[in-house]
Order: sequence, then C-alpha cells, then structure tokens
Amino acid sequence: MTTDAVVIGAGPNGLTAAITLARAGRSVVVLEQADEVGGACRSAESTLPGFIHDLGAAVMPLGYASPAWADLPLADHGLTWIAPAAEFGQPLDGGRAALAYRDVDRTAAGLGKDADRYRELAAGLVRDWDRLRASILGPLIRLPRHPITLARFGLKGVQPATRFVAPAAGELYPALFAGCAAHAVLPLERLLTSSFGLLFLALTHTAGWRYPRSGAASLSRALASYLESIGGEIRLAQPVRDWADLPEHRAAVFTTGPPALATIAGDRLPGKTRRRLLRWPYGPGAFKVDFALDGPIPWAAPTLAEAGTVHIGGTIEEVAEAERQVADGSHPDRPFVLLAQPSIADPTRAPSGQHAVWAYCHVPPGSDLDMTDRIEGQIERFAPGFRDRILARTITPPGGLEAMNPNLVGGDVGGGSHAGTRLLFRPTISARPHRVTGRIFLGSASTPPGGGVHGMGGYWAARAALAGPLR
Repeated sequence: MTTDAVVIGAGPNGLTAAITLARAGRSVVVLEQADEVGGACRSAESTLPGFIHDLGAAVMPLGYASPAWADLPLADHGLTWIAPAAEFGQPLDGGRAALAYRDVDRTAAGLGKDADRYRELAAGLVRDWDRLRASILGPLIRLPRHPITLARFGLKGVQPATRFVAPAAGELYPALFAGCAAHAVLPLERLLTSSFGLLFLALTHTAGWRYPRSGAASLSRALASYLESIGGEIRLAQPVRDWADLPEHRAAVFTTGPPALATIAGDRLPGKTRRRLLRWPYGPGAFKVDFALDGPIPWAAPTLAEAGTVHIGGTIEEVAEAERQVADGSHPDRPFVLLAQPSIADPTRAPSGQHAVWAYCHVPPGSDLDMTDRIEGQIERFAPGFRDRILARTITPPGGLEAMNPNLVGGDVGGGSHAGTRLLFRPTISARPHRVTGRIFLGSASTPPGGGVHGMGGYWAARAALAGPLR
C-alpha cells in the first residue's frame, strides 16, 4: 500500500513536516530509529531521580516564535511554555552582570553608558520583527515581502560582532551582544556573526527565550500526539539505512544530515548532487554537562538567578578569544559556556529546593578531551561555591551527542558549519534548497533557516513536496 509521504526522522523537523503534510490531507508515515520521538529534543533523569535534564536542546526562543507551530493546538496535547523572569544574562568579573528582559527599557537601564545605544537598537528590532520573521525563518533566495526592512537588518547583520559593538562606551552591552553572537559557533571577527546577535535580541524582546514545562521532550510528545490525532503514523525503532527500508511512497522527506541522505538514496541522486551532499562540512562540536544541585547557583551577581539562560564567558574580548581558539582546533582554558537553569521557573524539573542545570561549551569537531573542569571553572568564576552545590553530574562529549542523535555529527548541534556562505545557503546555493530531486526533499537543520528548535526546515520541505509530487 503506497503512502503519500514518508518522513525520515521524528525530531521537531520531521514531526513538523509530517503535520504539514497531514493537515493538507496527505497520508504520511514517520520512521524513527530511536524508541521515542524527539531526536535531539528529548529529556531524561540523567543524573539523579527527580532531576529532568534535556538531552540536547533546552531553551527554545525560536520554538515559541515559530510560524510553523503558531496555529497548532499543542497546548491541548500537553505543551506549556515557561517564561523566566529574565530571558538571559551575561556575568562579568566583580559581581557585575548584563541582564536581558522582555522589556527593552528595563534591559537598557542596566547597561550604563550604553543604555540609549541599546534602547535605539532594540526598539528598531522590535518594530521590524513581524516583517523580518518570514524572511529570516525561510529560504533566502526568494523575493522578500519587505525588502527595505530586510536590507536594514542585513546591513547590520553582515558585520562581524566585534566591529558592530566597537563604538560602545562600556563592557556590559558588548558582552550581552557577544553571548548572542556566539551562537553562530564562529569567531566573532567573522562576517555575519552580528546577524546572530541581532536575531536573538529581537527574540528577547518579542517572543522571549522560553522553554517547555517538564523538559524538551514535552514539545516532541505534543507534536507527535497532534500528528497522530490528525491521522499521521509514527513507527519507532525503525532505522533507515537503505532505500529498501522505506515503505512505498510518492515523496520522501529526510530530516537527516546531507551525507546520510546521500548514502541512503544512493544512485537515485545525480552523481554531482550526491557528491556535493556527501561533502557537507560540519562545524565545531559541543561538550555537555548536566548538573544536579542541592540549591540554586550562588551567582556573584544575584540578578542572574532570574535568568533562564546564562552566557558565561566574560567580556566580548574573552568570548571572541574562546571561539577563535575552537575554530583553530584548540580547547580554550576559559571556554564560552551556555548554561540553562530551567528549574528556577519550572518546579517540575527537580525536587523541591534543588535544581537541574544544563551546560555546554564549544570544542573542535569530534573532540575527546574532557572539558568538565574547565566548564565548572568558568561557572565557579562567576558563582563562587558552585562546586559545593553539585550532587551529581553527567557528561556527554561530542561522540555521546552523536550517539544520542546521529544528526549531531562530531557533536555539531547546528546541523553543519556556518562558515562562509553556508550561513546563508544550506546545503547548496539554490532557489529551492529543500528539494533534492523531484521526489526527495531535505528538511533538517542543514537547510534554511538552520539550527534551533523551530520545525521550519521540515515545514519548508513539506511545502516543497506539496508543490511538487504531492500536488
């Protein structure tokens, strides 16, 4: 019996692709090699009983803002978004910190001499966000609906992050911007790194940096539950290693990396296309540590206790140096650390009075160096006494991330390198980046709009299939 579409992978992109197809009246089967849905969007009691840690993604500013999920009844399927009191923070030595709140004026007020500069920047991002969102979260090569607004963003975003904030008068504003820009996983002296800083600041003051109650798995389960309620089928423990593993279908939507698609599809792809996909480059990896704590993190800057996310790295110069070392293939003594403390606003994550903390740093691809002491050292630097709070820890090196989800090749959580034009054009320069052949589509983080939990890659791949063989 032939299904209209088969989707390979039941992470957020795969589930979103299947939902998009099912809502259009097409029959769809999702194949997932793991025994649960979610991909890198899963949770588990990985340290101690009662402490719920996210195995991959944790905080999801793009998720709450995603157009693909805006009109889905996910709340009816168990999803609740948590909004922390402060979106994120960036500590500096001496008990100082920059805090980003939903409110622009409140954020600016904490940035000293750069308050007016920040207020002007953020107000413009908020004003333009509704017009920018469709362009930023979709394929780049198409006629923009708001070209002037996009050009205004592009003139800022094309700059290196270090240059963009060079006119600042103090340290707090550049540090706050650096933490956002470092999500590019590139040296901050590279072109286009400002686009990440601008994007995450726009999200800060619009959708906010929210996360699912009871863990990332809540989002995946809600997507899966809704898909099944509208007739979609999910088959777990169904690895796809060869084309023969797929059921009969009219269209195939892959949410894997490009090399995996090329290997499975084999000679069904033109030779040039297959070779190009097999050469897809991956970026730096992540070394992750989950902590079970007997109390809150003892931040030297007490306001950081309000932040769902904390970017730990010090000044913009220090963050830039750490990311430059990773790009050069070395391991920083003082890495840039991304830390989430979801239990400050979500009591379901840990036993009463205790806390679940998630943290990782960037490392060279496939690194096997244990970065636990360096991560803890950076946290301790800004939160003296942190180590005394640790009840248990679980480390996940880059190889462990890839074992958990094969899409995270070498521990790359972004679906591929952002270097050069690959930040803009993924996986190739094409007006139809989600279409591989007339019947094969790609909707993973290796396609626009890239990494993050938002489902848009899967959404656009499904839309391409609906415009092609599933018309």
